[in-house]
Amino acid sequence: MSDPHAALTDDLRLAHLLADDADSITMSRFKALDLHVTAKPDLTPVTDADTSVEEALRRTLGRARPRDAVHGEEMDDTGWGPRRWVIDPIDGTKNYVRGVPVWATLIALMIEDQPVVGVVSAPALNRRWWASLGGGAYTGKSLMSASGIQVSDVAKIEDASLSYSSLNGWISSGLGQGFVDLLRDAWRTRAYGDFWSYMLLAEGAVDLACEPELELHDMAACSIVVTEAGGRFTDLEGNPGPNGVGAYASNGRLHDDLLARLRPGDDSED
Repeated sequence: MSDPHAALTDDLRLAHLLADDADSITMSRFKALDLHVTAKPDLTPVTDADTSVEEALRRTLGRARPRDAVHGEEMDDTGWGPRRWVIDPIDGTKNYVRGVPVWATLIALMIEDQPVVGVVSAPALNRRWWASLGGGAYTGKSLMSASGIQVSDVAKIEDASLSYSSLNGWISSGLGQGFVDLLRDAWRTRAYGDFWSYMLLAEGAVDLACEPELELHDMAACSIVVTEAGGRFTDLEGNPGPNGVGAYASNGRLHDDLLARLRPGDDSED
């Protein structure tokens, strides 16, 4: 009988190789004077670096894992089956375009809709995080140079550090008043945003991270890093994993309180 953890080790190594290739492309175009930026139909920006990364990673996966499906942010889904790679070539494109170094490539492998491998690579910060199912969460420059990470043990909202992305999404989601109340009650709040919120959570530097409007490619890699670090990651309804609407992430001890405060439809502003 084959060892599933050995198979995941091979997949994790591949994800790191994919991240290495992505880092090379993104760093070569970061702050480039001829960076080409266009607007997608939803008016969010996409750069030539976004498309180049996704194309390169899809080519490698086509050779290394030809039977696996691929879901990416910039291109149509390919393949079908229980194994699916999920790619966000640049999470934080608005930062990338403006020369802010807080952006990352997100790479995940999902089996039967459950993330089993995740790599988050932020080369402009000289940081990388990764996890595999049952294997724990780590940060470092490579698999051979890694430190384990773990969420905090803060148990009360009033003692917690909360990270978020922006207020606009909360207003349009109908959860604006509840979120504002949460901000007021938390010990400390900062809008670190995007992948950075979840990696800081996994390291124990913050205790809560929330975003109401996310897609699968935004969440898949981040979710397994958080859960393997000992935290919880759910959608807005409390369903585990990255397959629903939005993300509530916590150190675990705060999660039930978070869900009780920010249930969809419970905004008391009306």
